[in-house]
Amino acid sequence: NLAEYRHSNARLADFLPWAALVDEGIILNKDGSFQRTAKFRGPDLDSAVPAELVAVVGRLNNALRRLGSGWAVFVEAQRHFAGAYPPSTFPDVASALVDAERRAQFEEASTHYESSYFLTFLYLPPEVGAAKAERLLYEGRDRTVGADAREVLRGFIDQTNRVLQLVEGFMPECAWLDDQDTLTYLHSTISTKRHRVRVPEIPMYIDALLADQPLTGGLEPMLGPANLRVLTIVGFPGATTPGILDDLNRLAFSYRWSTRAIMLDNTDATKLLTKIRRQWFAKRKSIGAILKEVMTNEASTLLDTDAHNKALDADAALQELGSDQIGQAFVTATITVWDLDPNAADEKLRLVEKV
Repeated sequence: NLAEYRHSNARLADFLPWAALVDEGIILNKDGSFQRTAKFRGPDLDSAVPAELVAVVGRLNNALRRLGSGWAVFVEAQRHFAGAYPPSTFPDVASALVDAERRAQFEEASTHYESSYFLTFLYLPPEVGAAKAERLLYEGRDRTVGADAREVLRGFIDQTNRVLQLVEGFMPECAWLDDQDTLTYLHSTISTKRHRVRVPEIPMYIDALLADQPLTGGLEPMLGPANLRVLTIVGFPGATTPGILDDLNRLAFSYRWSTRAIMLDNTDATKLLTKIRRQWFAKRKSIGAILKEVMTNEASTLLDTDAHNKALDADAALQELGSDQIGQAFVTATITVWDLDPNAADEKLRLVEKV
C-alpha cells in the first residue's frame, strides 16, 4: 500500500478525540472542541446527613444547568489500588505511636482501594456561519471576520472558571488539573497501566502519545491483556435517595464509573420535549379506536394508560423547564471493570450489577 495516509481507522489512537495541549490543562480535540478537567472530592457519605447531600445536589444542578447546547459534562469515578502507606513525620512521640499503630493495621489488612473523582467540561464552538450571525447582533465588533479561535478559547476558560467557582463553594476539594495531571488522567482512561505522563516538548498528537495498549472489540472486548466488561445504565428509577450507589465504594477491585451529559439549551430542550409529548399523546388511542370515534361520534373510553402517563410526564418536564428550575441533557452512565482472567471479569461485573 503506497498511499500516504490510511483511509480507515486501524488503531485505538485513530478513535481518540485528543489532538493537542493549547493552554494550561486544556485539550484541543480533532473536531475543534475544547476540554479541561478538574479533580474534586465531595462530602463524606458516611458522615453527611441526607439533607446535606440533597443540598449539594441542588447546588450542583444550579451550577451545571447554566451550560447549554454545545456543552458536555463528563463525571468519572476511578476506583484504584491505594498502594503503600503514605510516609509521615510527627513532632512528638505520642502522635508517632498513634500513626505507627494505624500503619500496622493498614499493613495487616487486605488490599486497600481508594477513589478519585474527575469533572470534565467539553465545549464545541458553533459553526462559522452561526458565529458570524451572532456577531451581527452586537455593535462595535468586526463583522467581516469569523469566529476567532483565541476568543473562543478565552470564553471557554472564563465560563468553566465561573462554573468551577460555584462548585468549589460546596466541595471540600476541587481544582483544575495542570498539563501533566491532565495527560496522566487521560492516559488512565484508555490504559490499565497507572503511571504519570510527562508533557512532551511539543504537546501535539496526544492521541498517539497516550495510547499504549491495543483495543480489541467484539462481544468480549480486551484492552491489552485485560478483559473488559461494561455495564450501561439504560433506565432511571422514579425516586432515588442520596448515595444510592455508595456500595460501589465498598467493592475491592478497580473500576471506572463514567457519566456523560450532553447539555441542551432551553430552546432545543423545549422542541425535544414537545415532540416527545406529541408522540406519546398520539399513542393514547389506536387507529381502530379513532375510526370508531369518527363513525359513532362517541368518545372512546379505552386509552393506553402508559402512553397517557408518559405524555403527562413530558408535560410536567416542560413546565419545570419553563420555570427555569432544571435543564435537560442526554445522559449516559457506564461502569467498566477488567481483569486478566475473563471469569474473574465476569464475576466483577456480577458484583456491580448486584449493587
